[in-house]
Amino acid sequence: MRIRSIGSEGRRKVCLFCENNIKSIDYKDHKMLARFLTERAKIVPRRTSGTCAKHQRQLSKAIKKGRFLALLPYIGEFQSS
Repeated sequence: MRIRSIGSEGRRKVCLFCENNIKSIDYKDHKMLARFLTERAKIVPRRTSGTCAKHQRQLSKAIKKGRFLALLPYIGEFQSS
């Protein structure tokens, strides 16, 4: 993932999908989608993942569709006390 300099505020991440020229995000690619989930199976926000708004919307729809079809988990590791 490339990082673009934006002055004294730090560095801004460049969208992985724009960089690799990916037009649409496939819900069947569960290994790629799992990169954008936390350990508790929450969707990673844009500011953390660096994706653009267009691809973040496609990503969240693909993750939700993958969860519905049981390709991805709804919840992460469950620990009972």
